[in-house]
Amino acid sequence: MSSVVETVTQIVSPIVDAHQFELVNVEFVKEGDGWYLRVYIDKPGGITIEECAMVSDELSEKLDAMDPDPIPQAYFLEISSPGAERPLLKEKDYQNSINKYVHVSLYQQIKGEKVFEGYLLSVSDAELTLKINQKGRISNLVIPREKIAKARLAIKF
Repeated sequence: MSSVVETVTQIVSPIVDAHQFELVNVEFVKEGDGWYLRVYIDKPGGITIEECAMVSDELSEKLDAMDPDPIPQAYFLEISSPGAERPLLKEKDYQNSINKYVHVSLYQQIKGEKVFEGYLLSVSDAELTLKINQKGRISNLVIPREKIAKARLAIKF
């Protein structure tokens, strides 16, 4: 279903750009019996419900006018903020998250672990450096980018 994501991204990008919002991510996923088209948008200071509704109306209008229909099956359209635990997907997301608390899941273990939380200290093309607290010991952990499965902002408790 990546072609749906690509098509919707091409359609929604100019809408989001026109309002000076940021397109964070587009997903097309099956959950239970239904399909969900999710578009995550944001702006400095956060996106409002009214702004999400506005983008939803504009995107719906564009999708409904397309022939042939780019999404032949029934689906639910959801436009929302990426939330407090925003995914880090683009290079800009990582750069904007320096000195913020993040959650990183890995494909391969480092020091016997596949999940780390800590403050993102630095980012390069090859690696991330986190300041972590493991069992009361503060240390810097260098994580090669190719080992990262997912990364997101996290809320520290």
